[in-house]
Amino acid sequence: MEQFQPCIIKSFKHDGHLHRMWLENWLVPDTLLLPEHAAESMRVLINEQTPIQESDGKQWISRVPAVSFFIPGQWFNVVALMEEHGVRYYCNVASPPFYNGSVLTYIDYDLDVILTTDGRAQIVDREEYEQHKAIYHYSAEVQRKVQDGLRALIGRVESKVAPFHHEGVAHYYEAWQKQTGGGKRQR
Repeated sequence: MEQFQPCIIKSFKHDGHLHRMWLENWLVPDTLLLPEHAAESMRVLINEQTPIQESDGKQWISRVPAVSFFIPGQWFNVVALMEEHGVRYYCNVASPPFYNGSVLTYIDYDLDVILTTDGRAQIVDREEYEQHKAIYHYSAEVQRKVQDGLRALIGRVESKVAPFHHEGVAHYYEAWQKQTGGGKRQR
């Protein structure tokens, strides 16, 4: 059986500076991907109480388990946050992921979609996107791809297609716990 592999997630801004890093994640082996995720060659990562490092070097620890979905060629990624009252999805409009060895990277384009545990979707950080569009001089092509990514993301949310299935999130988290002993890290 293939093993879950450690992976670091690095988020950058358009000018190339580091935005944020999730330091302890586990990549789901391709053999354990659900068919709808395998069909899109998704990279699925799991973390729980992972150290998160901000661009200024400050670190903090995530509070809830998360299952993240990265889809090649798509201008968004999805983080399923396993909260006490259900799964909340935090979705980043971002460049397609780049995976190399044990590091997954992407460029964060500020716009986010939050899908609450009761199914309400909300677009946030439009002001931040507008500011960074001016500061970083987003090209017309980047602006188009960001808007296309936002539309594709909203379409998936409204259609309730992968990866917006709580059962899939639970499947990966439980498989990770079973194989690795998972659970909360000892501090």
